[in-house]
Amino acid sequence: MSNDLDQQCINMLRFLSVDMIQKADSGHPGLPLGAATMAYVLWTRHMKFHPADPHWADRDRFVLSAGHGSALLYSLLFASGYDVSLDDLKQFRQWGSKTPGHPEYGHTPGVEVTTGPLGQGLANAVGMAMGEAQLAATYNRDGHTIIDHHTWAIVSDGDLMEGVASEAASLAGHLKLGKLICLYDDNYVTLSAGTDMTFSEDRGARFDAYGWQTIHVDDGNDIDAIHAALRAAREDTSRPSLILVRTHIGFGSPEQDSHEAHGSPLGVENVKKTKQNLGWPVEPDFIVPEAALAHMREVQQRGAQAQSAWNGQMQAYAAAFPSLASELQARLGGELPQAWDADIPLFPADPKGLSTRVAGGQVMNAFAAKLPALCGGSADLDPSTFTALKGFGDFNPPAKPGEDTEGSDGGGWSRAGRNFHYGVREHAMAAISNGLAAHGGFLPFDATFLIFSDYMRPSIRLAALMGLHVVHVFTHDSIALGEDGPTHQPVEQLASLRAIPNVTVIRPADANETAVAWKVAVTSKGHPVLFALSRQKLPTIDRKRYASADGVRRGAYILSDAKDNQPALILIASGSEVSLILQAAEQLESRGIAVRCVSMPSWELFEAQPQSYRDEVLPPEVTARLAVELGVAQGWRRYTGEQGDMLGIDRFGASAPADRLLQEFGFTVDNVVKRAKALLSK
Repeated sequence: MSNDLDQQCINMLRFLSVDMIQKADSGHPGLPLGAATMAYVLWTRHMKFHPADPHWADRDRFVLSAGHGSALLYSLLFASGYDVSLDDLKQFRQWGSKTPGHPEYGHTPGVEVTTGPLGQGLANAVGMAMGEAQLAATYNRDGHTIIDHHTWAIVSDGDLMEGVASEAASLAGHLKLGKLICLYDDNYVTLSAGTDMTFSEDRGARFDAYGWQTIHVDDGNDIDAIHAALRAAREDTSRPSLILVRTHIGFGSPEQDSHEAHGSPLGVENVKKTKQNLGWPVEPDFIVPEAALAHMREVQQRGAQAQSAWNGQMQAYAAAFPSLASELQARLGGELPQAWDADIPLFPADPKGLSTRVAGGQVMNAFAAKLPALCGGSADLDPSTFTALKGFGDFNPPAKPGEDTEGSDGGGWSRAGRNFHYGVREHAMAAISNGLAAHGGFLPFDATFLIFSDYMRPSIRLAALMGLHVVHVFTHDSIALGEDGPTHQPVEQLASLRAIPNVTVIRPADANETAVAWKVAVTSKGHPVLFALSRQKLPTIDRKRYASADGVRRGAYILSDAKDNQPALILIASGSEVSLILQAAEQLESRGIAVRCVSMPSWELFEAQPQSYRDEVLPPEVTARLAVELGVAQGWRRYTGEQGDMLGIDRFGASAPADRLLQEFGFTVDNVVKRAKALLSK
């Protein structure tokens, strides 16, 4: 039942948010005014968290997918006792503040993921719920339930319109993620108009069809109804829940139920009228009633008690299952087991070789047993990406009584499985990987063809912004995939992905470079790593004749050099083209030309090296440089210099066998030799 104190707390959240936005003269007041009641009920009556320890492993996760309503989240964090002060609220959207325009992971205590691009947060929440379920199935034992928390989200009309949310919601329903509960701020209004202009479908029926429980609350200010709906959602553990809460955007303001309330400050006069309408003092700004703050900060004591009880459970668990407890703590702490990479193979020289996608699969499976945090899957492409973890089972919905528990591939129906099957849902796959990484306890990977990185780019960008450790395995990395043609042949994707800040792209030249690339990916921290792997076989380079593949760690390295280390010409390549420049170098050297061959699998790793090393690999005085890569030339000028050249592809591909395509596009020994000699004749 609502009381005056409840209402005072709700209005405090509303008007802290409104005052923040008005002071900044920037922001979105509509959601905080309309959704404050549901947020208050969730945070004070249902969520399990401890503001003094935002990283407590068994806390509930909360995602404000509608990140434009960030002022409400910051008000909740302040009122609950996180390390967010009233002064921080007053610095909303200002340089260097803890309260940026949209929530940012790692920047503000209590913010679980960076949201704002709509739909992403909902998909992240699906990943978090998958993470909780996998950890619980792996580590919980009878009498020792040490992983047991919910994932909550507030979502908007815009979230539910975005395709990524549909992909993720479909998968969540299939997986029966019963601890995922989303509150839908169903206010019938978007930024530019009412939803009758663009969004007239039955959203509840859609989520029913996905396999979700749907609960309707007719009045977004009815505390008891919201509380009952949240309780019902928690009680149904067999499916995720969407609670459709009928709210009023900009509630209490002169702009209520209008799109005008969505994304602009109310203005001084309308703020005054809104406060008067809801019985709040007009002056001063940023009022924090002592009773309301004390009531909301009761969650601190409850959180401390819950975490203390959990710590005791962990001690008992560690006594009963010391090996499991040690493994779990290492996973949650992001620690690597000793000698995790001891079984990664060294590949012998082989002129026929193997594709780097096949090599990558062998490398993954060589260390998977020692790295239980490694979990992931592909967008319905395991037979092509070779990313299945053999013998580690599939993450599946719980089996129904009498249902075949072996699964279609014999992998078993288990929440503890480490292979995630995403179906053809690339965007959701990447966003879910972000959710797994943000949850903790996982080194998530995902896989698809390089061309489909375009579907994943928004999530990759957000992973880079958040500094999340995610590995994206992209195969079929060039026109050499052949007959599928230009729809599937990437040419601009490498340049596009290299343009994203805080991302490491690695395109290895052979099996041994692929092995080192995986070592780099696993030991990296604070950013995603992307692989570009070949479909076609590549020669395994003879490392007795050429430099060690360990040079991958530095991004670029001298693979072969001219006599006396005095080259007249430098050939640079990545991936499959490295073997091509080695063959060309042999012909050039037979004609008396001093050639250095540089393998450059990663621009980002190379740029992180000292200038002295970069000058050692690419001496400034050697201006005759030819870069060779099956992609657009964009960006290569920084390494070839103005007097150098780049053999690339600045058009779309074609449908034909790979050998014919390489010939037609000039990726032959003869053409590399011709282009190199032309540089020397300048």
